[in-house]
Amino acid sequence: MRNRAVACAVGVALALAGCGNIEPDDGRVHVVVGLYPLAFLVERIGGDLVDVENLTKPGAEPHDLELTAQQVGHIAKAHLAVYEATLQPAVDAAIAEAKPAHALDVTTIVPLQPLATDSDDEHADEEADTHGLDPHIWLSPLHMVEIAVAITDQLVAIDPEHEHTYVANRMILVGDLTNLDGSYFSELRQCERTDFITTHAAFGYLAQRYGLTQVPIAGLSPDAEPSPDRVAEIHKIAQDTGITTIFFETLASPALAATIAEDLGLRTDVLDPLEGITDDSRGTDYLSVMYANLQALKEANGCQ
Repeated sequence: MRNRAVACAVGVALALAGCGNIEPDDGRVHVVVGLYPLAFLVERIGGDLVDVENLTKPGAEPHDLELTAQQVGHIAKAHLAVYEATLQPAVDAAIAEAKPAHALDVTTIVPLQPLATDSDDEHADEEADTHGLDPHIWLSPLHMVEIAVAITDQLVAIDPEHEHTYVANRMILVGDLTNLDGSYFSELRQCERTDFITTHAAFGYLAQRYGLTQVPIAGLSPDAEPSPDRVAEIHKIAQDTGITTIFFETLASPALAATIAEDLGLRTDVLDPLEGITDDSRGTDYLSVMYANLQALKEANGCQ
């Protein structure tokens, strides 16, 4: 029913926008993206040759995105839409209806993996739109490299005249992402503990890549309330493993993390799932926030 309602809303928006696949006249490749990490990649690869519109505004929760008629019109006019299927149903429906000239679903490049949890408790992901699949593929720099290659291929297909620039920009970006990946490996190699507690299950790909164990208080939804049994389980895990920190994120209330931390005499800190950059972010772009996340994990886990 939800998907049908989204599709109907998109149809109305298209009619109101009166839009079609209209060629922009400023010479740039016009790209719409579903959320910030994809915008970061397109901007780094395309530079001044692209105009990027992030459909999710800073500070908004990407999972709950609803599109305006103007945004649907922009999707229809775009040379390229880059999105992650199932993460944002409104975007999926708009792309299916508006049919931009080119569309890249990044899950065709990096298939989603099942949600990795430490428990079979009901918190795991009962309400998630992705039906138990973890959408946060961008939290692995290696996956960002794979997506960057696919975006470059799309831009070259649209604008072959500037292939050299796109490929050169991608190479620099891949170098930055590779350095980030190496920093995580080297700086998380020797730690007092490998478990970390976070308010929702956004960090499965990161944990898997670097030999950590994510202990989410709730499931994929940052607003989900854990059961009393789950809270008791978190208390036991923290005490058994010597965890020092309860992590929360910038786009959700820290109240739950603060309550559990206070009960256990622990500290709280930010671990950012990078769904958007705001004034409260510990950095100005993907790379700087990921390095801030690394420092937070090192401090919390006693890494040398």
